[in-house]
Order: sequence, then structure tokens, then C-alpha cells
Amino acid sequence: MNTQDFTTTILVSQSPEEVFKAIQNVHGWWSEEIEGKTANQGDEFKYHYEDVHRCKIKLIEVIPNQKIVWLIEENYFSFTQDDTEWTNTTAVFDISKENDKTKLVFTHVGLVPDYECFDVCKAGWTNYIENSLKKLIETGKGMPNATGKPQIETERKLSEK
Repeated sequence: MNTQDFTTTILVSQSPEEVFKAIQNVHGWWSEEIEGKTANQGDEFKYHYEDVHRCKIKLIEVIPNQKIVWLIEENYFSFTQDDTEWTNTTAVFDISKENDKTKLVFTHVGLVPDYECFDVCKAGWTNYIENSLKKLIETGKGMPNATGKPQIETERKLSEK
């Protein structure tokens, strides 16, 4: 993985199995508007946020309690010149034990600072992984974006354009 790829890490007290199951529950931490299946290798789902962002994702690697890899097969951004910037990138969720904690390293391979969407996407992923997914793991309730409700400042700004 390129060191410029966006990466963030969280540590939680829950087991690798609980972290794995939470990641599979994409409705519970990213968006309530997910269409499709999000748990097993070969599953495909669609994400959309208003007319700002749409993508189609396929799970290409699923190792229970250790790793999930998403391939972004199609992508559209309304706010970049190249509206397909995420296309053919991968989102990797690596789960491991670290002492008495479970470590989740999320890396969006291909999401690099050269991308026009980098700052917006970095803010989005940071929110959804470090806040929403972590809360889902720790409390059973995440903070996915709901129909028409921006989560963070960058989403609010994009919605106003």
C-alpha cells in the first residue's frame, strides 16, 4: 500500500468478531440508503448521498474477523472535474488484536492527496470510521447519514452547491 493512501486506525475493547460484524453492517455506520448486500465475498451494494456522490461497491475479499476489501467498481462525484476519482480503488478493513484491544486499520487504497476529492473524502472517511463505526462497535448504534441529513461540515457544504 502506498503511504499516501488515506489511512485511519481505531482501537476498541470489543472482539475482532464484533468489529467484523459491525463493518458488515454498512447501513449502521455509513448510510441508511445502502442498496444491496454488504456482508459476504461477491456481495455488491450501491451508496448514494443526494446528487453529490454515488458509487457501486463489490466485496472482493472477506476473511472472517480479519479483513474485508471493497472494490469501488463505479463512482460519481458532482463536485470534482473527474467525477470518477474513486473508480477501481479499494477500501481495506484490516482487523487484528493488539494486546487486550482490537485494532481496525482502514485504508482507502488509491485515495491520495493528488485527488481533487481528497480533503472532502478524508473528512468523510475520518467521520464514518473514527466516529460512526467506532460508536457502532462500542455501543451498538452508529451515526450513518440518514435521508437528506448531512453528517459533517463538508457534506453540508456540498449539499448547498
